[in-house]
Amino acid sequence: MLRNRIGIVLLTALAPAVWGTTYLVTTELLPPGRPLLAAVVRALPAGLLLVLVTRRLPRGVWWWRALVLGALNIGVFFALLFVAAYRLPGGVAATVGALQPLLVAVLASGLLGERLSRRTALAGVAGVAGVSLLVLRADARLDALGVAAAAGGALVMATGVVLSKRWASPAPLLATTGWQLVAGGLLLLPVALLVEGPPPATLTAGNLAGYGYLSLVGAALAYALWFRGIRALSPTDVTFLGLLSPLVATVLGWLALGQQLTAWQALGGAVVLAAMVMAQTHPARRADHGRVRQARPLSDLAVRRTAEPKGNR
Repeated sequence: MLRNRIGIVLLTALAPAVWGTTYLVTTELLPPGRPLLAAVVRALPAGLLLVLVTRRLPRGVWWWRALVLGALNIGVFFALLFVAAYRLPGGVAATVGALQPLLVAVLASGLLGERLSRRTALAGVAGVAGVSLLVLRADARLDALGVAAAAGGALVMATGVVLSKRWASPAPLLATTGWQLVAGGLLLLPVALLVEGPPPATLTAGNLAGYGYLSLVGAALAYALWFRGIRALSPTDVTFLGLLSPLVATVLGWLALGQQLTAWQALGGAVVLAAMVMAQTHPARRADHGRVRQARPLSDLAVRRTAEPKGNR
């Protein structure tokens, strides 16, 4: 059972690791100044492909549930991320976004009845601290609207993660993933056209390769792994894995783009990894199991005493 859980955690962790490559792909392969177009191309074709492969459409309540989940996990989330990215330095936006595990823990406590433990709270605080050391700069400026958009994005996706667990779909995983990607992409499409205008008239081979990677790997594969993890694990455990994204982005910037990696960033990366490990381990559960096993002899003794003749007492 433990080995199976570790395997699911590692596969789920691939999703935020892939999302951490988005910055590198965007800066090196995609046309500049078109983040909303990238979000639409990332979501909509991937969703249509999954729907075509699975040949499943929503039924009954899943028409509006797919729309809500697609909006929360993809459409509205990317739109708010766009606002935050334009009004805040990347480090500030990533640090505010690192609040998401704590938000999921609180929402899961209210909507799913999960216990909000002190260990989870400490891991959440450590995650925010680690990401701030990793990406935040001393000269970073704050913008009220940008901070609100970043916080709103974290809250929106946190709600989407918890509702994805609460609303268990009877359809195959790939079908449900496709519905959400299509819904999110359709919501983003008019916003992208309004803000950025029509797509570029010509695209290079590098542009096409970048869009293809974001759609097939960054959306179809990554979101399928992400939603599979939500089905199998606690949403709180899953969302802590999202801290891998800024870590992978920082490491790739150092390896591929020659960006400087400071000792504080290295410390922040270590804190992020420690927070994720802390969130995935549950010693209290194991301790409780141990106490139950130790209590069995006492229960057996009580049963034997109950079965004894009264005259022997």
